[in-house]
Amino acid sequence: MSNEALIKDFEAIVGKGNVMADEADVHSYSYDSAVLDPVHPAMAVRPTSTEQLGRVVAVCFEHGLPMTVRGAGSNLSGGTIPKKGGIVILTNALTKILEINEADMYARVEPGVVTAKFATEVAKRGLFYPPDPGSQAVSTLGGNVAENAGGLRGLKYGVTKDYVMGVDFFDSCGQLVKAGSRTVKCVTGYNLGALMVASEGTLGVFSEITLKLIPPAQSACSMMAVFDDVIHATESVAAIIAAKIVPATLELMDNFTIRTVENFRKAGLPTEAEALLLIEVDGHPAQVEQDAKVVEEICKANHAQSVDVAQNAAQRDKVWQARRDALPALANLKPTCVLEDATVPRSKIPAMMAAIKDIAKRFDLTIGTFGHAGDGNLHPTILTDKRNKEEWERVEKAVDAIFDDALKLGGTLSGEHGIGLAKSKYMEKETTRATIEYSRKMKAALDPKGILNPGKMIG
Repeated sequence: MSNEALIKDFEAIVGKGNVMADEADVHSYSYDSAVLDPVHPAMAVRPTSTEQLGRVVAVCFEHGLPMTVRGAGSNLSGGTIPKKGGIVILTNALTKILEINEADMYARVEPGVVTAKFATEVAKRGLFYPPDPGSQAVSTLGGNVAENAGGLRGLKYGVTKDYVMGVDFFDSCGQLVKAGSRTVKCVTGYNLGALMVASEGTLGVFSEITLKLIPPAQSACSMMAVFDDVIHATESVAAIIAAKIVPATLELMDNFTIRTVENFRKAGLPTEAEALLLIEVDGHPAQVEQDAKVVEEICKANHAQSVDVAQNAAQRDKVWQARRDALPALANLKPTCVLEDATVPRSKIPAMMAAIKDIAKRFDLTIGTFGHAGDGNLHPTILTDKRNKEEWERVEKAVDAIFDDALKLGGTLSGEHGIGLAKSKYMEKETTRATIEYSRKMKAALDPKGILNPGKMIG
């Protein structure tokens, strides 16, 4: 079928202004935030209702058109890079918060709702939605579910999968499938909702998501611990967890990242520090006071030079904004920024930090490291210029080494960024050949034409 005929078919569903086929228009949808080459789709289609969404999926199935669903495109693994000549389905018009149920503490949303906007609306009702990916100001809830996004609060509150109660989605031929419910308990049939989480758009297209909400903490205390050695900082992380204290957030920044962020934001960070731990404990006021005291004692016992407690909301917000600025600050330094998220058991964080330091030296690269130290999810960030072929070869070897070391320590390829195109070649290293084949058989059964985000995760 010709492009012109397809355009007319899609325009009949979504309207003329919501089908983009010019090369200049579709270029914006040819890449995401991963450092991978762009791939131009044939066109981008923008449904404005979930009914239109299902019809678009059905047309793609009828003609065997590869389709990639895209929210904000902020993912970091190549998950929304389309198939050449395929269709990009945009969800940025599916932005309705359908329901916030205060009595039963759940919400129903369309997939294009922006994460931070949703969290704000929930907070207005006296409730709390914990997942807070670094891209929350632009990322969408559909994308969060597709990638199982994490964030700073993952240590105590978990990640996106822990809040998905149900998912309505279209299968590869455009038929509506309902999974999960609005009840706390549900064992009706296969757990299809869990299967869809982290599936990266390879098994279905979300039309509605039901999310669990919780009460907010009564009190919180934020503090910044300053260290003259990154290993002392990581040993403090292990000691805090070993003391059976689970902070809401427990974040690490190394010296290079500290200096870069301070230059970027002027947040008053101690640039002489080799490492910082940014810690927040929350809960009942008495418990917060007790936990904060123990955390401070542990940090000082592990050679913290100082532990500063935020005295007001303004100080607290300034510190956490500095942490959220880590990636944009680092990305400003060089033309290419390779952000990884190799994750290890919490007790192995000191060993992983030592490994990253050795890798930077071995391959003569600049690597700034920050991340969610409390759950072992580190973000070694390589600053480079992809146009420098010799240096880029060293970068690729360094990335291989980071993953190898993480796996040797009992870790995983990705804590929150997903697999996509970027890490699919490493999958068998962590799993087995049988795991890959099992996944491919399942994919083939659910997507017989192979049109749902092809090439991602399992090839």
